[in-house]
Amino acid sequence: MSSTEDEQLADLKDWWSRNGKPLVTGGLLALVIVFGWQAFHKYQSNQSQGASMLYQQLLETTLTPDGKPDAARVADLAGKLNSEFAGSAYAQYGSLFVAKVAVDSAKLDDAATELKAIIAKPANPALGEIARQRLAQVLAAQNKADEALKLLEGDADKAFLATREELKGDLLVQLGRTDEANKAYQKAKAALSDEAAVGGLQIKLDDLAKGDA
Repeated sequence: MSSTEDEQLADLKDWWSRNGKPLVTGGLLALVIVFGWQAFHKYQSNQSQGASMLYQQLLETTLTPDGKPDAARVADLAGKLNSEFAGSAYAQYGSLFVAKVAVDSAKLDDAATELKAIIAKPANPALGEIARQRLAQVLAAQNKADEALKLLEGDADKAFLATREELKGDLLVQLGRTDEANKAYQKAKAALSDEAAVGGLQIKLDDLAKGDA
């Protein structure tokens, strides 16, 4: 991995540690927009103009005033990124767009397919972890919480620990395993430095406490 790629990965980890919680609860579109755009600016010196243009078109297609992107157009542009820059981080940003649109359209199987492809061979560890957490959410929506939990086994990079543990807590609540959920939420809370972000976790912890009362 080049020094520029190392810097790119460090930027993503830092950005996720500060903004990951709302992304887990609200989707990954903000991540793709912010970091993907930054990545293209960093790499414009040694990436083709064609890739930059494709990504810009993808942004414009997705960020519509009414919030309803053209799913076919998104798929087409992401497909071109994958065919022309297969395996690159940029192509996988495109796949995250496609997965987000699929979730919004209640096409969970399609979203899972996109996310599994990233997880199978991520362009970098950070993208792999983000896709993993997003897939766990999709599986939870399909009532496959046990399968989702298996995705989150093992250690996570410190930058992603809070969001992973909170997600594990949500899955454990879904499965009725409240004691384990409490422990996961506590781990997530301990990993957070932003007091504002702790608020939502505290509500979940309080809800569990009320259930035990």
